[in-house]
Amino acid sequence: MANNGGEKIMKAHHIYLITFLLAVGTKAGFCQTAPQEKNIPLLPAGPAWGALWQQRAGEYRALTYQAYNLAKIRLDEFIAKKRQKPKAIITDIDETVLDNSPYFVRQASKGNTYSDSTWISWTAEIRCDTVPGAYNFLKYAQSRGVTVFYITNRFQVEQTPTIKNLQKFNLPNADSSHLLLLNGQNSSKESRRLQITKNYDVVLFIGDNLGDFSKLFDGLTYNQRSEKASVSANNFGNHFIVLPNAMYGTWEDKLYPKNAASEKDKNAALNTLLRYE
Repeated sequence: MANNGGEKIMKAHHIYLITFLLAVGTKAGFCQTAPQEKNIPLLPAGPAWGALWQQRAGEYRALTYQAYNLAKIRLDEFIAKKRQKPKAIITDIDETVLDNSPYFVRQASKGNTYSDSTWISWTAEIRCDTVPGAYNFLKYAQSRGVTVFYITNRFQVEQTPTIKNLQKFNLPNADSSHLLLLNGQNSSKESRRLQITKNYDVVLFIGDNLGDFSKLFDGLTYNQRSEKASVSANNFGNHFIVLPNAMYGTWEDKLYPKNAASEKDKNAALNTLLRYE
């Protein structure tokens, strides 16, 4: 009489062994075909996905509140110290004080990405909302006698609508003497920061881009920017307060080779940088 029970046990063992070897082989890279080259359409959908997160995610609001709560703690610490010069804060505007997420949704809905002309048209509408936490913090700084300076890479032509958008929310120091816009083609903010530090003790720098904090981050590759961020680790959360921005920034610009002019070329460049493992 055949031992059917024994055969069933042996078959079960074989199935288990095959399953185990397949699992181990997959993890080790065996039994896998070489990954196919991908073409994920990161542009223009990517910025719109970032805008959706910015508009709807509670986690985004939590991060901005966290940043400004920490800024308040640090401000109180710095105010407690005696200084010879009057105290000031330098803050970026876009995605730090004002929210431009609708602009990127509009562009993506038309199959487009950023352009100077459409950006200028957007800011002229004076429809930017405030970033969560920004209003309360800046008004608190004002109540403690701290001057607020806005350094932004918005264009000179945007001066009037920018001031009006800041004044719309009754934000402090919303005037031409405290707003330093892009002057010429040099996007570095260092010379503008130096103008302020001549007469003020700047206790906090607030922004969503590494270039908002120090010239240390200017003109670097994306790898170098990450390395310098690690070198400056102790400054973040102390003198440097960083706001989240998943829609755009220098981090993105640095990912494109100089010859990537078209959206197709940029997409191809971005896809080579994605990690699949």
